[in-house]
Parts: sequence; C-alpha cells; structure tokens
Amino acid sequence: MTFSSPATILAEGQSWSIATAPANPRLAMHYRLPKGIQPFLTWLTAQPAPGEALRERSPLRFVAIALLQTLLGIVLSVAALQLCPSLILVGMLLTTAGLGLFQVVVFHHCSHGTVFRTRETNVWVGQLVSAVLLFKHFDHYKKEHMLHHSNNKLLTEEDEFADFVFNTCRLEAGVNLAVLRRRVLLSIVSPLFHARFAVRRVQAAWSSHDRRHNLIGIAVWAALALPALVTGQWLAFLLAWVVPVTVLLQAATVGRILCEHSFPDAEVIATRGRDLTCHATGGVFPGMMPPSAGAGSPHGALAWLGWWANMLIVQVFVRMVVLVGDAPCHDYHHRKPASRRWTSYIQARHLDIQAGSTTFKTDYKETWGLFRAIETTLASLSRLPAGTPL
Repeated sequence: MTFSSPATILAEGQSWSIATAPANPRLAMHYRLPKGIQPFLTWLTAQPAPGEALRERSPLRFVAIALLQTLLGIVLSVAALQLCPSLILVGMLLTTAGLGLFQVVVFHHCSHGTVFRTRETNVWVGQLVSAVLLFKHFDHYKKEHMLHHSNNKLLTEEDEFADFVFNTCRLEAGVNLAVLRRRVLLSIVSPLFHARFAVRRVQAAWSSHDRRHNLIGIAVWAALALPALVTGQWLAFLLAWVVPVTVLLQAATVGRILCEHSFPDAEVIATRGRDLTCHATGGVFPGMMPPSAGAGSPHGALAWLGWWANMLIVQVFVRMVVLVGDAPCHDYHHRKPASRRWTSYIQARHLDIQAGSTTFKTDYKETWGLFRAIETTLASLSRLPAGTPL
C-alpha cells in the first residue's frame, strides 16, 4: 500500500516552488539535486521530498536488515584482519549499525508489541535480544519504558532518559554548557566510562530475576568466546564482536539518547501538562542545507564538494550508526507510541504534521544535525536551575 507524502499534499494544494518553500534542507535538496538520488536523500535525512510515495514496510524488514548488517560486519571484520586490516573499522561500524537497529528498532518496538503479530513472539524476541546484546531484561525494560511515555514520569527520577543523563553520563542541571560538553566528550573516549557502562549492562542482563534468561545470554557469549580462545582467534572475537557490542554501541547510544529529548523550562516540567512530551521531544534529521551557488564556478564547486563530503561521510555515519531506524522521528513515536505506522515513520510524521497533530496543541519541532541537537539538549540542561525537582 502506498500513500502520498505530506509534501505531495502541499504541492497539490499550495503549488510549492523554490520561491515559496520554507528554509528546509530537504526541500532545497529536492529542488537543487537530480531526481534519481531523491530516494537516497529521503533515507539519509529521514524526510520526504515533494512527490514521493513510499510503500509501507513490514517490521520484519527491519529485523532482517539488523541481522544482515550484524553478520556482514562480523564477517568483514574477521576477513579484514587476515586480508586488509585497514577495513577493520568499516566492519566494526557495520556491526554496530546492525546492533543499533536491534536496540532502537527491534528491542524497543517489541516492548510496544508492534514488531510481530503475537504478544508471545514480541516478548520472546525481546528477551533474546536483551540476553545476548546485554540490555536490561526485557520485562524490566518494558515496564520502565512505559513510564517513560507517561507525562507524569517523563524527566523524573523514574524516567529512563533522565536516569541515563544524570546517572550514566553523570551530567547535572545548572552546570555551565562548556562543562557539560566536556563531560560528554570525555565520556565517549573514557575507558573508565565504557567499563562502568558495560558492567552495568552485564549486571542488568545477566543478574535479572529470570535465571533462564541469564543462562541463555551467558551460553551464547560462551559459545562465541570459547572457540575463539581455543583456536587463538581472540583478537578477531574482540574486534569483530566485543568492541562493537560494548564501546562502539555505547558511544552511539550516548549520542542518540542525548538528542532524543531536551529539558523544557522548569515551570513546564512542574506543570506536567498533556503536551510535556511535545515540549521535551523533537525530530533530529541528518543533513544540512545544500549550497545555493551553482557548481560551474570555482567557489560553487568547492561549496558542493564540501557539502557532499559532509553528507556522504559525516551524515551517512550518523544515520547508519547513531540515528538508526526511526530514531530521527522520535517525536512522532512519543505522540503515537502504539502506532504500527512506525515502519513508515518518514511519511507518517509528516502526515501527522499536515493533519495538524490534532491530539496535541504544541507543534512539532525539529533540528538538523546530530551535534546541533545534542548541543540543544545540553543547553537546555544548563539553563535548568540546579536542584530543579524532577
């Protein structure tokens, strides 16, 4: 089944043109770049262009992509060690991309019961993912995640996002923005931070109330580690599996979670109104405004070269490793957490915008660029008075 993107609806109703289009990087890409690359730009930016109509996808497609990326990444990493060590990072990042999809899409949406048809399958797969990939036991995660979707619990001590910000990343309200930036950067490169994060994950995954769940996770890791140790391939095991599932996935998790939400004014938080989630959540889209100059002049050619370098290196990395799956449209998910249209999140979010998001009074908001979005979150935390009750 296909449906028109909201940009198509606007084009039909209001005759979009380059002169009337708002300052939206995706629309500028549509007008300034060839038609043939528009589907790629839609995936990369997580925003549709006028005239596009994409098919709704099966949730199983995301499961298959996650599994394929993970396995291909492992194979590439192992092969690179033997044939071309310079490609090892590519393999490790591909594995991390697949693990991120398991975390952000499969595990997460299983908790909402929207990946598989039956509740039992969603629970079984969620438990398997949590045991093997060292996530919090699925039952505990599901319970805490439902609290995260409550306006009464969002940005409180019981909220998983607030817990990550204050306890895992050890950030604080009312602290100078430069200090918060430094703490985040040091965390990402700190062996101590990653060791503490990994230990916390292992405890949450293998010291749960469910002995069977714990044993499954330990058994899978033992089945991977023992042959590597016996055959002397411990370095391959370390680089192809352990580093991606710990250090790289944890760094990506920091980047993603720190841009999923921001902290509204203390009064908004204290009021706990129905639109709190709208004030605290926005879309985050990879990409930047393309140059307005033509490529015919030296200045224009240089501008376009820099733009393409940014899009194909920085933004593809962000989209593949950090803002995976429907993560760019996290605001849509919070407005419609039970929607099965999450598989077509790019169009679904825009259709909701064009419908006026009738269930909320607060408009959607968006930020272009991962680093700018993280800066927005840190700035909002810095502005929040120290000791603000959460």
